[in-house]
Amino acid sequence: MSPRVVTLGETMALLTPQGRLVAGSALTVGIGGAESNVAIGLARLGVDATWVSRIGDDDLGRAVVREIRAEGVRVLADTDPDAPTGMMLKELRGGRPHRVRYYRAGSAAARLAPAHVDAVADEIAAARVLHLTGITPALGPGPRAAVARAVEIAREAGVLVSLDVNHRRTLWPDAEARAALGDLIPTCDLVFAGPEEAALVLGLEPVPVDAEGGADLAARLAKLGPATAVVKLGPLGAVAHDGGTAVHAPTRPVEVVDAVGAGDAFVAGYLAELVADRPVEAALALGNAAGGAVCLVPGDWEGLPTRADLAALQADPPADVLR
Repeated sequence: MSPRVVTLGETMALLTPQGRLVAGSALTVGIGGAESNVAIGLARLGVDATWVSRIGDDDLGRAVVREIRAEGVRVLADTDPDAPTGMMLKELRGGRPHRVRYYRAGSAAARLAPAHVDAVADEIAAARVLHLTGITPALGPGPRAAVARAVEIAREAGVLVSLDVNHRRTLWPDAEARAALGDLIPTCDLVFAGPEEAALVLGLEPVPVDAEGGADLAARLAKLGPATAVVKLGPLGAVAHDGGTAVHAPTRPVEVVDAVGAGDAFVAGYLAELVADRPVEAALALGNAAGGAVCLVPGDWEGLPTRADLAALQADPPADVLR
């Protein structure tokens, strides 16, 4: 069966200490990666998804593959015998923002190159959507060239190209990101960004925005080339500029337990409706619902909802117990 959506990017082993790391706290081992988060989110929403990447020839890499595969995602991960699987350390700090440290320099995925993309060209060409993030080109010249090659394959095959800016300042300076993303965005059909990310790409000073301000940012992003630009506004919902028209979708408030992964969940919800040929309004609504749902559960992707989960959460009044 051909995938509806192919994602491309690094997934790392995620280490989370149960207390203060300096005190020798025990660690739990999981996985985390924006592109695999989206693939898992799509699979839980009933969409065929494929994740393309590279892993090290190590137990952490095998754990990454096993976890993603267990969620019903097709995995095409090349194994590098000479480079490790990347790792990240997430410290939970009791009501304060989480502290995340990355140990991914020299990882197998950081050695991604166009040749690895060519090896899965048929998979990309058969998809409905190729989904990328701004994280992969930030990993180095090889991954950046691999992203460009993936876009080239997709465009030649008439596959829609989706990009979540997903800017990581720990990976590259703002100026370098702006230049690289400025080259990439015009080759995409659909772009997602938060307000600060949109401002970065556009060379603007980041300021708090409401729905109207988000619509202005989306319109400016669309002028760079994408047919549709979506600005994620968190508790204010999201706004899209599509075909010259601004569409705002508010969201229901939720009690946030852990907001990590909410943006990826939003993208998964949006793409799930897009491949089902539903209108932008429906895509924004499902994106908002999925993004809100993932905030209710600790973890980067564990709270990604199924459609049944969303129906239960949106019940009015909500169901306290599912029987």
